[in-house]
Amino acid sequence: MSYSALTHHFEQQHHLQHLGAICGWDQATMMPSGGNQARAEAMSALAVLSHQQLQDPKLADWFASANQASLASDQKVSLAEMHRQWRDATMLPSDLVGALSLAGSRCEHAWRSLRPANDWAGFLPLFAEVLNLSRQVAAARADVLGLSRYDSLLEQFEPGMRSATLDSVFNGVKQWLPALIKEVQDKQGSEIVLQPQGPFAIEQQRALGLDVMALLGFDFNHGRLDVSVHPFCGGVSEDVRLTTRYDEHDVAQALMGVIHETGHARYEQGLPAQWRKLPVGQARSMGVHESQSLFFEMQLARHPAFIAQLSPLLERHFGTQPAFAPDNLAKLYTRVKPGFIRVDADEVTYPAHIMLRYEIERDLIEGKLEAKDLPERWDQLMQRYLGLSTQGNYKDGCMQDIHWTDGSFGYFPSYTLGAMYAAQQASAMQQQQGSLEQLIEQQLPSIFDWLQHNIWQHASLLDTDTLIEQACGQPLNESAFKQHLQQRYLG
Repeated sequence: MSYSALTHHFEQQHHLQHLGAICGWDQATMMPSGGNQARAEAMSALAVLSHQQLQDPKLADWFASANQASLASDQKVSLAEMHRQWRDATMLPSDLVGALSLAGSRCEHAWRSLRPANDWAGFLPLFAEVLNLSRQVAAARADVLGLSRYDSLLEQFEPGMRSATLDSVFNGVKQWLPALIKEVQDKQGSEIVLQPQGPFAIEQQRALGLDVMALLGFDFNHGRLDVSVHPFCGGVSEDVRLTTRYDEHDVAQALMGVIHETGHARYEQGLPAQWRKLPVGQARSMGVHESQSLFFEMQLARHPAFIAQLSPLLERHFGTQPAFAPDNLAKLYTRVKPGFIRVDADEVTYPAHIMLRYEIERDLIEGKLEAKDLPERWDQLMQRYLGLSTQGNYKDGCMQDIHWTDGSFGYFPSYTLGAMYAAQQASAMQQQQGSLEQLIEQQLPSIFDWLQHNIWQHASLLDTDTLIEQACGQPLNESAFKQHLQQRYLG
């Protein structure tokens, strides 16, 4: 009886989260700017309502009773995931949740205009407020969980992951990444690569994106594609909302963005329907989620066999030109060059962007770095890892990401964890089913079937370590990722 009461309660939570997700999507895509204050207040009220429902005193009794009940194995896992979500909610006071939601909405909305203006002075007080509230959240979580403040936030996105593990894995990457970047650049220095000649009309880019989404098996009855300042995948499994951004002079930016977000969307659409309204039916972690988007974008879409299928689609929408030849596109989509912008980075230099952000956000939350000193630290690490200076260039430096504007500290490591998980999945898939080249050319749907069977259908029924080891035959490590990069870029 108590277990049934808990499932009903958490299904109601799912409905509130559904509304919040669609409101957030609308805020980023459709909402007129004048509506932001009212929307921020409404979303804050919704966040408080959801939080208060999770703090309902009767839940404690229900959990105590359900823990004594005779439950099936999957029900026990579901109960544990509900308890984890309840535990996370009850360790924070509602006024702190509401304050962070409101401050985050204000900061994120202001960021949309302050970043293009390179206005760090205008952004700083808004960001400092979000950081202060995030530190309070971290302190409250740390006291309950017995973790460091940063690890208590990391736990929200990567359950079971700790900064000590990240330090070990990232230190391993640091041993070989700088030399690899240089070696690949030296190798590519003599290559002749043709740039596609635009302009590329936005409506035609959108049509191309829809065609590629269909090729990748996206279910348009349960999702759609729109435009936002920062590409994302939102909504819920039954109604997935993808966004991208367009540049009339660069067709690859939107195309690869759509493919990346389609990977997220296919994971959401592939989650088990019978569990979707409960915590156990949600994605396992952000790292696992990112592994799906990076599998689609990096392992799949930049593979020469898949590029051979993109080439005729580009020609269909934009006409024939030498730059659209498969061999040229393969070179174009695997260029390695250190740059300022994380979302535009190639897969070889990308980990450097993540390690930089990880080190900074860890020190911000632990109180070792203050908001006002962020630009200087950013510049130091950019010079160390990528040989670039961002001094005075805030919009391409510490203001470029949306994540910290709403307090999403602890999120960034998920990107490189996802790249490593994706490489491990690709390696395991090929050991079991044959080369990616053969699968892409002859059995593209079988790739998605493998992901469905080994990743998507498990949702949060398995912990991350078990999920990855069961699917890939080994736990998290950087070896498959290193091997992938060396094979693709050095041969």
